[in-house]
Amino acid sequence: MPLIRMITKMIRIVIKRIIFIKLLLFLVIIPVSAQAGQQDLQREVTLYNPYKPSLSLVQKRSYLPDMTDTAGIKPDFTYHIKTKPFYPEYTISQIRAASLLPDPLPRLYKSYVKLGIGNYITPFGELSITNERSKKGAVGFYARHFSTNGKVKLDNDEKVFAGYMDNDASFFGKKFFRHSLLEGSLDFTQKTRYAYGYAPSMSYSPDKKEIKLDYYNPGANLSFSSTGLDSTDFSWDLNVNYDFFYNTSDLYQHHAGFEGTMATILKGFYAGAGLGFDFYRPSDAVFEGSEYIASLSPFINKSTQQWDFKAGFQLLLDKDTSDTPKYHFYPDVRFGFSIVPEYISFFTALNGKLIVNAPQNIIEQNPFIIEDGTLFTLKNTSYPLIVSAGFKGNNGIGGTYLISGSYSFIDDMLFFSNMIYASFPPFLVQGGNYFVPLTDDGELLQIHGEMTGSIKDQVTFNVNANWYKYTLSVTEFPWNKPDWDGNIGINYNLRNKIIAGFDVTALGKRNLLVTYFHPLDGIILTKSEEPLHVNLNLGIEYRYTKILSFWLKINNISFNRYYEWAYYPSQRFIGLIGFTYSL
Repeated sequence: MPLIRMITKMIRIVIKRIIFIKLLLFLVIIPVSAQAGQQDLQREVTLYNPYKPSLSLVQKRSYLPDMTDTAGIKPDFTYHIKTKPFYPEYTISQIRAASLLPDPLPRLYKSYVKLGIGNYITPFGELSITNERSKKGAVGFYARHFSTNGKVKLDNDEKVFAGYMDNDASFFGKKFFRHSLLEGSLDFTQKTRYAYGYAPSMSYSPDKKEIKLDYYNPGANLSFSSTGLDSTDFSWDLNVNYDFFYNTSDLYQHHAGFEGTMATILKGFYAGAGLGFDFYRPSDAVFEGSEYIASLSPFINKSTQQWDFKAGFQLLLDKDTSDTPKYHFYPDVRFGFSIVPEYISFFTALNGKLIVNAPQNIIEQNPFIIEDGTLFTLKNTSYPLIVSAGFKGNNGIGGTYLISGSYSFIDDMLFFSNMIYASFPPFLVQGGNYFVPLTDDGELLQIHGEMTGSIKDQVTFNVNANWYKYTLSVTEFPWNKPDWDGNIGINYNLRNKIIAGFDVTALGKRNLLVTYFHPLDGIILTKSEEPLHVNLNLGIEYRYTKILSFWLKINNISFNRYYEWAYYPSQRFIGLIGFTYSL
């Protein structure tokens, strides 16, 4: 079988070769024979007409020339720069010594007068007279008057006179020494008020002269202090003062005081101490004796760029109308450090203080105290301990901010209540337009925040707010104290030519107290609640020249009626217009 397969295979190969050879010969012979036939046909062609050459019609194609230059030329050259130094001719001349001159100081005018008038027949006047700049000293005089003569409507729809008057005057002088300063002043203050608010249910219509309250307070002050620029130098500040507070021919008080502070650098610390003594002598109709307050306050402190601290205390002896004096110890410790320099600083403090309830300080709060000598016998308010902490710094918008909280323990906190005292009708002694003081011990939590800044170059703003939480021992509410208050002010200054501004103040809810003394029913306490009060003040000044300007002020623009005290509605809208002239 293998032999037969091999023979069969050889036969197939031979056959394939024969077929291939025949095909190759066929392809070679056919073109040769065709060429021979063509040559024979050319020989046999006969032309019967004359030869006329012609061209066949064809479609011509148009080509635009190609403007691209395919030939490129690459320049190849070399160059050389030969440098030569230039020597300019110069001459040396002497330079004059530079002289340091201070910046030109703005001109100061010796005096100015400011006058205005408003509704409620409201005159306003202010006068200031001083000498020009001097290296030896300064002397001057200042006086101010403001009064209103309008009426307000009480709850019984009766209009009563609610005017008041404030007068202030001061003659002052300064004497400059090489390392010290001597200052002195003679001062005078007068306040006139009318106790116009009374209970609408009482048939009480006093005469204007009967409810007039006059307060006079002349005094003098003399101080001597150091002016060294180096904080390591020994420094001092000594002050003596005297004033005479007068209410009526029977109700008055003499006051004399001394206060001094000395400090210096001691082993890397700034150490010093303060010493004070105030002596009060009321009239015999008030108290047949004297009162005094003596204090000693040593301290040390130290500060760096990252932190600062102060450690000290105050020993104080308070002798009022009681038989025995009270001793007080107030800490004075403060510590602060910088978290982010200039922007965030933390501080905390532990201290205390004594608020002196002198007559001139009380009438700033409430001038309608009953004229029985109570104004001269009020206890001082003591803060044995105040714990506080907060943050402060630069807010990055051209101003500063402060956020703080404090918790205070308070003794003899002072409040006021309207007093109504009546015997059998129709004999009426008081109608609620005078006040009696109330005291209580308690605690106060206060949260405070404030911020200043600029919106644009011409616009600045300031914001501050407080929240209060009172915890009292006896009384139910902190009478006439709001639970919060706030203020927003915006000022506009156009190239010191037009100055305008407005501020919005707000007072939270307050509780007012009225004490009613009845011969049959005894003592009856009546309380009322005053709602939130919002008040708007506007002002604008146009400076015509540097010495003459015109101004307009609108105060007490409120949306609801404001009661400063129970039965005491305030004057609502007060507009003033005037001018200022410098001499």
